[in-house]
Order: sequence, then structure tokens, then C-alpha cells
Amino acid sequence: MNRIRLILHRLFRTPAFAGPTRIYVRRIPTGVMLDLEHFLTDRLNAIADDPDLLALLLEISDQHGTAGEYDGHAPERLLMERLLDGVGYEVPVYGEQVAALAERLRAVAPAPAVVIPAQREGGAAA
Repeated sequence: MNRIRLILHRLFRTPAFAGPTRIYVRRIPTGVMLDLEHFLTDRLNAIADDPDLLALLLEISDQHGTAGEYDGHAPERLLMERLLDGVGYEVPVYGEQVAALAERLRAVAPAPAVVIPAQREGGAAA
């Protein structure tokens, strides 16, 4: 069922805004999903088009495959920082697009849960 919903979303979706990077928003039972397909496609193309960034990614991949226990100071972590500096990891949202995204998120956000106070002890039991 989720797969069908995802397919329908991708067929009939409209972006929350169509700025430099299109962002789509989809409601899920516990919140929303941000669809960043266009941003990620741009970033992957940037890696594929730049031989230095591609070599960096391949080096990260080689080191990741041979790494043992996680070490935050390991060389692949430093390489990942260099890669992210090269391709970027922030999605720009400008001017009126900020308000449009906020409105869209507010529109699809789940309603707050209603808290029902517990019955008093000794009260009527159901």
C-alpha cells in the first residue's frame, strides 16, 4: 500500500515551491517526508562531472569497505568532509519560497494528538 501511495505521489506531485531547487512534501502518518530528488541529482551530477570529487568518493568507498570499528577521526571521515565541502549539502530557499515551504509544511503536518485525562480512581469503570 505504501508503494502505491509513493507512486501516486511521484506521478501527481507539485513542488512546495519551484525555486533553484524543487522541494516536494508528502504527508506520512507521523509527519512529512521531504523529497529532495532534484537537489540530490544535482549533487550526484556534480560528483560525476568533477574528476577530483569522483576520485574522492572512490577513495572513501575503498576505505569504508576495509574499515573496522567506527572512528570519528579516521581518514575516510576527513575525506567525507572534503567531499561535502566540494558538492555542498545545503538546500537554498529564498524570499517568498520560505513562506511557501512553511505553509506547505503546516498544511500537511499531522494534527496534534488529543490527550484524554485519565479517569479518577473509584470512578465509573467501563
